[in-house]
Amino acid sequence: MSRARTPPVAGGAGGSLAPVRIVVCVKHVPDIQGERSLGEDGRVVRDGGDGTLNELDENAVEAALALVEARAQEGDEVVALTVGPDDAVEAVRRALQMGAHRAVHVLDDAVAGADAVGTAQVLAAAVRRLGEEAPVDLVVTGMAGLDGLTSLLPTLLGELLGVAALPLASHLEVEGGTVTVRRDLDHATETLRAALPAVVSVTDAANDPRYPGFKQIMAARKAPVTVLSLDDLGLDPALTGAAGARTQVLLARPRPPRQDRVLVQDTGDGGARLAAFLVERGLV
Repeated sequence: MSRARTPPVAGGAGGSLAPVRIVVCVKHVPDIQGERSLGEDGRVVRDGGDGTLNELDENAVEAALALVEARAQEGDEVVALTVGPDDAVEAVRRALQMGAHRAVHVLDDAVAGADAVGTAQVLAAAVRRLGEEAPVDLVVTGMAGLDGLTSLLPTLLGELLGVAALPLASHLEVEGGTVTVRRDLDHATETLRAALPAVVSVTDAANDPRYPGFKQIMAARKAPVTVLSLDDLGLDPALTGAAGARTQVLLARPRPPRQDRVLVQDTGDGGARLAAFLVERGLV
């Protein structure tokens, strides 16, 4: 990421002196509705053929597209970035369907087994590489990956890039070189601001992601995807993958089947019986 530029202005083309470039980090995850498990190596099994773009990353893509569309300035760009095996390309293709202008896929066997820290190392290196082509103003992520649910990546990414990280934004604005986010917490609402460049993660309350039309879906299938290796990024493989993992799965067992299920046959009084069941157990 680079600070050597005039800060962009969002909210309209008037007064804007430089194009805005936003990188959105997206992830290919196993379908949350499918059967998920850990392999003998302690890693999530990802070869079931039912992977999809992490649902919460769709909010990140939508947030980036909304910022660019509000400016309506030629030259603005949203770049979808992912790291993972061959099928991870489907995550950036989904972002292209939604309207992203460019897609980048970091593909390298040495990344296999990376934890949140190792993944952040790769993404930070990729953002820095993109910044060599043209300055990156903002990095946007989803609030969590639905496979690991750590929510660590945005803060790690901000630290590695040396910029402010504003996580869990339910509203996002960029104006005059400053990013402003609103965070809706359980008992309070916070407003946070930071100078660009910065990293922001958005929650699923930030927006309603658009659904691409047939034309966009077909165009994304043919769109080029830039593929980068760790060598391309100048990143030491020891910093990522299983070799650089800060965490390790020591033991994993399948969740035992539930034994306390009660099946109620509705013969006309199902609602009353369900209410009585909930009252009996103090659930209402």
